[in-house]
Amino acid sequence: MQKNITRSIKTQMEGWLYRGKVLILYGARQVGKTTLSKSFLEPLGDQGLYLNCEIQSVQSALSIREPAVLRRFIGNKKLVVFDEAQYVPGIGEILKLLIDTFPDMQIIATGSSSFQLADRSSEALTGRALTFELYPFSYTELSQAFAPHELKAQLDFWLRFGFYPDIAFSSETDARTLLDNLSSRYLYQDVLEFENLKRAEVLVQLLQLLALQIGQLVSYHKKNKIFFYDIGIRNSIIQQYQPMELRSDKGALWENFLVVERLKRLQQLTLRSNRYFWRTYQDAEIDYIEERDGRLSAYEFKWQNKPARLPVAFANAYPGAILRWCTGIILRILLVSERYRYTSISI
Repeated sequence: MQKNITRSIKTQMEGWLYRGKVLILYGARQVGKTTLSKSFLEPLGDQGLYLNCEIQSVQSALSIREPAVLRRFIGNKKLVVFDEAQYVPGIGEILKLLIDTFPDMQIIATGSSSFQLADRSSEALTGRALTFELYPFSYTELSQAFAPHELKAQLDFWLRFGFYPDIAFSSETDARTLLDNLSSRYLYQDVLEFENLKRAEVLVQLLQLLALQIGQLVSYHKKNKIFFYDIGIRNSIIQQYQPMELRSDKGALWENFLVVERLKRLQQLTLRSNRYFWRTYQDAEIDYIEERDGRLSAYEFKWQNKPARLPVAFANAYPGAILRWCTGIILRILLVSERYRYTSISI
């Protein structure tokens, strides 16, 4: 059963309410977009309106692009949520018409197929919209429901089954069923619909190959590292749910987990960083590097509790860089605070 978790991105969105912008909330299916968007409606009562754009009658009602007709359908509402807005043909033009005609009306539009919604709305809404992305729960968000020792005890489960809201609090049996259903039924659907692919097995095989190479170099034009936004989805794709102590890929899982949690943390702090990995021809490497305001921070991710050292070549090339390491028992340095620069804080 889900606990009442306040999503960290909600505060950012609240700061932009009623400032003349359409707020577009992207995210994969089942990450909690509907729950989050409805939370903005709760204090408004009859002054708020929720529209499920997957419903044909809603699509039909929005098809006539006349302000008076749209106003008659929507009413004199203070805030309107268009959930799964990508299902409405010409949604960008409709949202533009509404925000231009009724500037006091706050609009929140959500979309699972973020690339599709962006394609349909970006040009029409230029200068009129702000975008936000919702991920599965973060480790930090889950601290609202668990004490520090409980977080540590639950970590093995989350590294196996991931952080989707319906799954993060489930039993192992339920989590596996929910996760397999989610990965096979929902997540492929967006890509298959977007690309109009007919051979789903090709997509599945590609994802399986990528899932087996997380944290490793993958090349299609130049070298890249591939990670999954949710490691539970990755484990579902390759059908591997065994406990961490029995896994041969624990190091890769740990790296994937920390890279994505860092991405969530940067979003929470509203920080933007250039992100890299570093490797020499002699195979000296740094797992993850952030560059912000000309300053480099290098991260090493080790499942075993062993301190890391900067490779000599990296230290010589970038003498001002900071090294941070994150092992299986050292986590807070990466996720919780920017002020820890030279010391590690144990969970």
